[in-house]
Amino acid sequence: MKPTVRTLLDRDDLALTLRTDAASLPDGVLDTPVPWVHSSDLDDPAPFLEHGQVLLTTGTQFGTDAGHDDPAAFDSYVTRLREAGIAALGFGTEVVRATPDLLVEACARHGLPLLEVPYRVPFIRVARTIADLNAADANARQAWALQAQRAISLAALRPDGLGATLTELSRRLDTWVGLVDSAGALDREAPVGGLGQPALGEVVGEARSMLRRGQRASRTLEAAVAVGRPQRMTLQTLGAGGALRGVLVIGDSAELDAAGREVVTAVIALAGLALEQNRDLDRARGHLRSGLLRSMLAGDIELAAGVSAEMWGPLPQDPVRVAISDLPAEHDDRMAEFLELRADEKHGRLFFGRDGEQVVVIAEDADQAVADELAAEFDVPVGISDAAAVADLARLHEQATRALERSRETGTGVTWFDDISRQGVLAFLARTDARAVARATLEPLIEYDHANGTALLETTRTWLEHGGQFDATAQELGVHRHTVRSRIALAEKLLGRDLSGFHARADLWAALLATE
Repeated sequence: MKPTVRTLLDRDDLALTLRTDAASLPDGVLDTPVPWVHSSDLDDPAPFLEHGQVLLTTGTQFGTDAGHDDPAAFDSYVTRLREAGIAALGFGTEVVRATPDLLVEACARHGLPLLEVPYRVPFIRVARTIADLNAADANARQAWALQAQRAISLAALRPDGLGATLTELSRRLDTWVGLVDSAGALDREAPVGGLGQPALGEVVGEARSMLRRGQRASRTLEAAVAVGRPQRMTLQTLGAGGALRGVLVIGDSAELDAAGREVVTAVIALAGLALEQNRDLDRARGHLRSGLLRSMLAGDIELAAGVSAEMWGPLPQDPVRVAISDLPAEHDDRMAEFLELRADEKHGRLFFGRDGEQVVVIAEDADQAVADELAAEFDVPVGISDAAAVADLARLHEQATRALERSRETGTGVTWFDDISRQGVLAFLARTDARAVARATLEPLIEYDHANGTALLETTRTWLEHGGQFDATAQELGVHRHTVRSRIALAEKLLGRDLSGFHARADLWAALLATE
């Protein structure tokens, strides 16, 4: 333990006396750690002092005649010492004079401990005491760090090495330790339930933000707790930039000294190694999932069901939906871990696998919200099929693929096949590669409207929507039916086609759909 002002007062060999009334001192001031002792008789020693030091003086700067003491000079002297942040002032009594009463009063006013040093106690003894105690503390902390690192290394060899490592770190630091995995969920903590809300929510939220940025980083967070002062938390990413494996969170981190930081560094290295090993296993499981997915799409459900039951649990039960998402450019491993966590929560009754640059999810109808989670968490387009039996998986996969294509075009997060199927076959024919042709088809109407301020294109669209009925179109647009007739006639002239026939109308409607 580092020596404090109280440590000096408790040493019988120093025989120091506290002259400042303890009641006038701020709480905890006597327990301030003292890194060093300095002696000076300068009028203003503040520029040569560092925070937390004890200053010793014989008082020659005050003179020898108590009758000429200036109260303002003493007050100014103590003010400068307080601003320098010293822990205490020691006065060597009877070297030049007895401890000045004005100095005692000034120290009491400013809450600075004043220690009286007997004539028989040399200043060097006080300084050596602090130096020896600090050296002993440093040696003890180094021994503690070595012992802690050895215990943590042994913990890493246990079956759940990562969990045992975090538990040992928590015990050694006497604080809460947590690991947020790459999917942004609290994977492990020690002790379990040791950090309540709202602090836990703040910590996980900040960890997710760090993971989304994808860069190695360290953060400190003042997390609110239900009772007491905010708790200072340290968050450190694990893994290489662009392939982060998680975030290590340590509570009460403000108290960590050099030895504590050494232990934490060792844990970061071990945790990173363990997560990288898990990553290799995850990739092997991912290859297995992809193989089973291809088997299921080829119609061999029985093989996939048997392997899945052994590895993760039973396959999703009918009715199921298929969701297909593009893989995020730099976070494909994080998406895999995100889905692995969801599958684990469902005891296997949510299956996924990688298919080229896409990920395919097979979920029970009640679990369709996973599509929204993927779109929100990774900002990727997602297409989702209708609900049907697992035996219809190939058809559902085709539906989800078409929905994904529409999601890419429209920029929406999730597109349901049911929504686009209601638009009819023409909606599927009007793909991205048809837009240029559609634009050329409608260009005469677009240019005419732009040049003359008319609404030929809008009128034509509304007229087609109402099956070519002039009265219904006029009512919809709020114009006379003869106005609609004249606009359609002009549109036919500009387009160079007769819109009285079904095929011409269907072609024009497809062009309108393609340019939406």
